[in-house]
Amino acid sequence: MLRWPAEAVWEQVVPQLPGFTVEVLPQVDSTNSELMRRARAGDMAPVLLVAEQQTAGRGRLGRGWVSDAGGSLTFSLGLPLAPRDWSGLSLAVGVSLAESLHPAIQLKWPNDLWLHGRKLAGILIETASAGASVERFAVVGVGLNIGPRPAEGLVTAPAWLQELHPGMDGPQALGAVALPLVQALQTFEAQGFAAFRGRFAARDALQNKAVQLSDGTAGTACGVGEDGALLVHTPGGMKHVTSSEVSVRPIGAAGA
Repeated sequence: MLRWPAEAVWEQVVPQLPGFTVEVLPQVDSTNSELMRRARAGDMAPVLLVAEQQTAGRGRLGRGWVSDAGGSLTFSLGLPLAPRDWSGLSLAVGVSLAESLHPAIQLKWPNDLWLHGRKLAGILIETASAGASVERFAVVGVGLNIGPRPAEGLVTAPAWLQELHPGMDGPQALGAVALPLVQALQTFEAQGFAAFRGRFAARDALQNKAVQLSDGTAGTACGVGEDGALLVHTPGGMKHVTSSEVSVRPIGAAGA
């Protein structure tokens, strides 16, 4: 049975985030879906919701995320945010997670953590309106592989955290990432993506790689812009790609 550090995480975070709570559920359809339902019903208190198992986990562009008890860490952090510009938020989240976990972890634009060219974790960010307020309720969902994952239907098997930290379980990983993630979101709210651009570049898995976009465009990835857009040098010039437009895949590698 997993022993989650709910009280320890709460004690670390609540001084910086008044009203913060931590919940651990044995099972839920999706931690993001649950917090979005609560937000739409008017509950926008800051919360970290952990699920030992997700029955309908979601990734970017509607992809599923399979999770089971012990094999992965799945959680969503919900809190009110009012940044001047939301651009680059998923990249900032990725920077925080990677820095908290291991120097070898790279970031694949716009929302994946990679280890040696294989997907280790994914990020899904959603927001709900807070009425007339300039704030929105941000839900930051994270799915992190802890142990070996099934590779059925995948060209490349997923990576898992115990490759880097043998013996580390989901509760230990949660304890490592929770407070830094809250701090990163508060930094993003105050300073935007500018505070994370250089740190993202240091872990950019696509830098100088040949890539192909889902609209058929091919080119060379040249880092990210001030707004977090992927810069791709194509025969037609430099293309600024936002995550809402297309997905991107390194040529000759799996993943999207």
